[in-house]
Amino acid sequence: MLAKSAKLSLALLLGAGVCAAQRSEAVVKANQPDASQINCAGFYTDQKVGGDAFLVSGEESLSKLTFNNGDYVHINRGMNQGVKEGDLFNVVRQESDPDKVSWFKWQPKLIKAMGEGYVDLGQLKVIKVQPKISIAQVIFSCGPMQRGDILLPYQPRPVGPFKDPGKFDHFAPVSGKPVAMVVTSKDYAQSAGQRDTIYVNLGTAQGVKLGDYFRIFRYQGTRAETAPMEKDYQFKLYGYGSAPQRYEWNDLPREILGEGIVMNVSKNSSSVLVTYTSSEVYAGDYVEVE
Repeated sequence: MLAKSAKLSLALLLGAGVCAAQRSEAVVKANQPDASQINCAGFYTDQKVGGDAFLVSGEESLSKLTFNNGDYVHINRGMNQGVKEGDLFNVVRQESDPDKVSWFKWQPKLIKAMGEGYVDLGQLKVIKVQPKISIAQVIFSCGPMQRGDILLPYQPRPVGPFKDPGKFDHFAPVSGKPVAMVVTSKDYAQSAGQRDTIYVNLGTAQGVKLGDYFRIFRYQGTRAETAPMEKDYQFKLYGYGSAPQRYEWNDLPREILGEGIVMNVSKNSSSVLVTYTSSEVYAGDYVEVE
């Protein structure tokens, strides 16, 4: 009986271990980005983007203002420019924030240093080639395409490996690696959460590469925000107590908010997919390479 009991206990323990491993694997898989998050991240760059290849029109152009998944479009490149059936193109468009609102002191300066912003619009596949024009189909769409959008030769975007969010260290020590800021977010949002894309002012010039992880953090009382903030709130708040001595923003521990993986990188900028957050991330928060 004792031997049977021991065997049963061992089987239960092994089963529990398998279940725990399966749960951990499921969590990691669930945290991995989907095709849209990988291919629609957008980017900033101070380098010239594209050449003379553009989307010029498409079927039903009299009534269609934009083109989306499954639509047939016309591009200004054909067999004379070496285009072949089956060729793939990424479609991007240069855009800037129409509101031009500054959300923290250095935001306009940092955006300028990162370069111009580009949105990813999707991918085209050439299905028919003529001498100067080709017909292509939208096979993946991040957003509506329109006349004049820029075509780039297709390049797959490698991703991963991804960290298990269950192992996130809320009190991680300073890494000692390059530090920068969350300059802005996709669609010019000034706050972000898990699975959102943020843009930070570190790139290949500072040694950043695809797949690197950034830790996102914040200090209390820095007063870099352009929105009015209560002065010295890090140690006192009228009507809600005060500490017996003054503390500056760098006297208190930093608050670690989350982390993210680099999906796209240029000279002075990285597009970072936020893979975990414990609270909302704002433009003006800090990042460091893990």
